[in-house]
Amino acid sequence: MNDILTIIGITFIPFLELRASIPYGLFQTDLSALSVFSIAVISNILLGVILYWFLNNLVHIFLRNEFINKIYQRKVIKLQQHIQKYVTRYGLLGLAIFIGVPLPGSGVYSAALGAYVLGFKFKDYLLATILGVLIAGIIVMLVSTAGNSTWDFLIKVI
Repeated sequence: MNDILTIIGITFIPFLELRASIPYGLFQTDLSALSVFSIAVISNILLGVILYWFLNNLVHIFLRNEFINKIYQRKVIKLQQHIQKYVTRYGLLGLAIFIGVPLPGSGVYSAALGAYVLGFKFKDYLLATILGVLIAGIIVMLVSTAGNSTWDFLIKVI
């Protein structure tokens, strides 16, 4: 049970999410790969739902504070510029791709804020989150389980 809670906890950490929880689960626990993948993916989707609800229902209360509002505005403008190109070009699929590419700055936290700022309806955001988290989970799972053979394929030994 502790292993499951640790995977969920790591998944909920900003900038780590399932990019860290899947490798942790695979290499530091005795859980099966399918269990690790399922726990991390479901946790990340649930995180997306929680974040969207928070932004949609509670953020306006915190924005009354001038300091928080200033930080929020700075973050929102940067995020809008970053995510807008994906969403304008690809729509809902663009948001899913933004979530699914496991790179720094992408993921459920940024996508929730981006979807909120860009006015996504909850059901559209949820669909993009599910698709994006599945994409990210599959990529991280493949890279994690491929091991050294991935490097042999990518790097030519001289």
